[in-house]
Amino acid sequence: MVAVYALFTHAFPSSSSDSLFSFPPSPQPTAYFAPPSLSTFRNHEWFSLLKFTRTPRADPKPLLTQVGLRPNQRILIQCRCINSATNALAEMGMLFSFFQEIGIDGEEAQVVLDKNPALTSTSLDLLRTRILSFRSVGVDGLELSRLITKCPSLLTADEIDAFLHFVRHDFEGKIEPPQLKRLFGTTEARFLVGFDQKVRLLLHRGVPREKIFDVLNKLNLYKALCLKSVEEIERTIAFLSRFGGIDLIVRRPTLLNYDLDTQLVPRVGFLTELSGGDEDATGTLLGKLPAILSYTVDHTKGHVELLRSLAGLTDEQIFKFLLVFPNVVSASRERKLRPRIHFLKQCGYSSNDIYKFLIKAPLFLGLSFEDNLAYKLAFLVKIGYKYRTKDMAAAMGSATRTSCDNLQKVIGLFLSYGLSCGDIVIMSTKHPQILQYSHSAIEKKMEYLINEIGREVGELLNFPAFLGYKLDDRIKARYELRKKVLGEGMSLNKLLTVSSERFSTKKPAYVVENENLNEEMEVLSDK
Repeated sequence: MVAVYALFTHAFPSSSSDSLFSFPPSPQPTAYFAPPSLSTFRNHEWFSLLKFTRTPRADPKPLLTQVGLRPNQRILIQCRCINSATNALAEMGMLFSFFQEIGIDGEEAQVVLDKNPALTSTSLDLLRTRILSFRSVGVDGLELSRLITKCPSLLTADEIDAFLHFVRHDFEGKIEPPQLKRLFGTTEARFLVGFDQKVRLLLHRGVPREKIFDVLNKLNLYKALCLKSVEEIERTIAFLSRFGGIDLIVRRPTLLNYDLDTQLVPRVGFLTELSGGDEDATGTLLGKLPAILSYTVDHTKGHVELLRSLAGLTDEQIFKFLLVFPNVVSASRERKLRPRIHFLKQCGYSSNDIYKFLIKAPLFLGLSFEDNLAYKLAFLVKIGYKYRTKDMAAAMGSATRTSCDNLQKVIGLFLSYGLSCGDIVIMSTKHPQILQYSHSAIEKKMEYLINEIGREVGELLNFPAFLGYKLDDRIKARYELRKKVLGEGMSLNKLLTVSSERFSTKKPAYVVENENLNEEMEVLSDK
């Protein structure tokens, strides 16, 4: 009893031994944890008793006598108060020390306790086990202390244990820590219930096991799984199965973030209507770019309306163009689509010409003008193309399929072989694709033309398409096969343009002559 009394008086020093029930001053700060503030103790039963019996600098005995307590009972109450206060102080000290260990200082710890008073009655062993569970899935250090400060219920909510166990054991901890941090920072623990069931649904509906980690790491887990019921997720998968099914989700997991009735159904419906009601064609479009469903109906409709009104394209043509270049919906209508369609119209293109141009050169609507198209346009004007002509538009369309660096090297290569800028314009007007071929491939073909076939580079002016055929599989193979029969003066155009089937069945002239001669000999011998 004397030892307990001494401990209590040491913890709460007073000017008088009779002031045991006076309010205790704040303890001095130590090197281990920040001191708890007054509000820390307000929830303890011993504090309520101290507060009730607090009579500074007064003898507590008259007050205890008034409530009808005998002397031995008064001593027992005093002892119990001392023991409770001492134990509570020790427990609070250990709790604040625990917070200090995980990076939460005294003031932050006080905030945490104010937000989640249940922590004061939670076993330290349970709290440490919960911290180890967080660390086992990669949530640790400063991020963990911030999460706990923001959401103190993470330390006491029963739902957390089941979720962490699922992530750690069933998924081998392969959900990325940043994804888990975002989830813990935005989701109430009650929404984690059933998370494992929803993930198993995705596996059951066809998401490959090796892909499920990638899917979960790209989702907004709160929107896609926590806020939605199993039935809602099932309905979404069933709807998308008409247009590509689970493969769309594997390729674009964020589709699960969207609401089925207010987002996915209207967006798919608009594309289906544009296709003329062809769900298979719509599925083909979604398969090429599942991300097209991330754009609102109003956004996509604005692009369609511009192509319809300014370019004069029909809905059928617009949908076919979307199949070729679905990323057009990401291009700015005012900065890219409108001025470039105006350019084609200024070059003399009709609506049908614009459609054919866009099908062949869809990137014309998507490339940056300042970093790409402007340089290519300057190259073409410099070698002699007239501005705002169909030939220039065709050359620009071909140039969109190559880099600025390669285009410059191609033009420089032609010039190095003695061709003039005018010659380049003539060749590229006949066969615009020469502007997009790899300069290294062109150089090999020109070397073979000059050194092996023995022709002049000027022959390219008449047959620039020579540069478009494969060197080994077409040019060399056919030339070597026909060289002995036709000689070196054979027509390159006829040699390369005839189809493979016709080329393989066409007999050389000397074979035909021999066959005719043999037939005549057989007739004479019969006679």
